[in-house]
This record gives sequence, structure tokens and C-alpha cells, in this order.
Amino acid sequence: MEKSSLETLQFILTENIFLIKKEIPKILKDIQETDLQSNEFQEPNTNQIASSADELNQKEAQVPDPIQVLGKFEKGILILHEEETLNEEVMDLLVKILQAVGHSLNSVGMVSSKALTGQTLADFHALNAHTVIKFGRIQHPINSLPINNYQIHTEEETEYLFADSLSQIAENKALKAKLWNNLKILFNLA
Repeated sequence: MEKSSLETLQFILTENIFLIKKEIPKILKDIQETDLQSNEFQEPNTNQIASSADELNQKEAQVPDPIQVLGKFEKGILILHEEETLNEEVMDLLVKILQAVGHSLNSVGMVSSKALTGQTLADFHALNAHTVIKFGRIQHPINSLPINNYQIHTEEETEYLFADSLSQIAENKALKAKLWNNLKILFNLA
């Protein structure tokens, strides 16, 4: 006999059904016995429990740490950079870029390519950045987004700008000009 849901039973039974309080334990016992006799319920053996626990421990071990963002990240502006560490010249350029668009190092968060290693796109989206500027090549699924260098791309509530590495931009006036033109659009500067 098929098990019927309460929604289905309301169309079959048109009269009210009353349950007598002293019959409840007997009904519950009958249900439990039926479940034990059916094939749906099987007690797991200790090997299955140990195997499941091992699988869970392995999955927990594979989960990478959250993405480490340097800076206060106050304005939701995230800067991704190819270089593992930024030398003084490149850092000076970055500070000047931020000042030119009305921000400082306090208002942004910075993440190196190395910090993104092993992270998923979901991990990246969990940072909840509103503006993402990617400088250079980064080994991360963010590269799968359909974005060309020096073009602003909006996806959901996040704006993206991809550019060459900060080291390359620091050495090339044409790239600086290209970046500046796009930053003016990105940050609504006249």
C-alpha cells in the first residue's frame, strides 16, 4: 500500500479524524515496527560509519583557508595583483593611482596572485567586492569571466577592470594612459 501524504488524504477522507490520546503510543509503536521491517531502514555497520568519518575529514582537509585580503577594504574595492609582493616603485604607483581616483590604501583590499592559489570563484565572490581591479596574470577562475584588458565589465553588482601587471604599467606611459582613461570611467571622474 502506498504511503499517502496529508495533502492527498484530505481529498479521500471528507470527515474529520480524531485521535484518542491513549492510542498514540500504540500507533507510534506500529509505525516504528513497520519502518524496522521495511528495507528503507538499515542500521549502518561500524565500517560504514568509519568510512564516512574519513571522507568527511578528507573534505575538511581539502577546504582552503579564506582568501587573505591585505588592507581595510572599507569601500569594497579589491585590487588583485600578479606580483607576490609589490616593490617600492610599484607601491608608489599604486598609491598615486588610488589618490587620483579619490581613494587610499585604507579604502581598498589587496590580494596577490599567490593568495588566490587554490581558491574557487565562490570563495572569491564571498569577499563581496563592489569593484575589482586585476593587474596582470593570476592563476584563478576569475580569468574565466568574459573580460578583456582595459574594458570595464559589470556582472551583477560588481564592476571589473583587468589591466597589465603593475610592474609593466610602471614602465610604460602608454599603458598608464590606457589605465587612467578606464579608471576615470570606472570611478565616474570627469
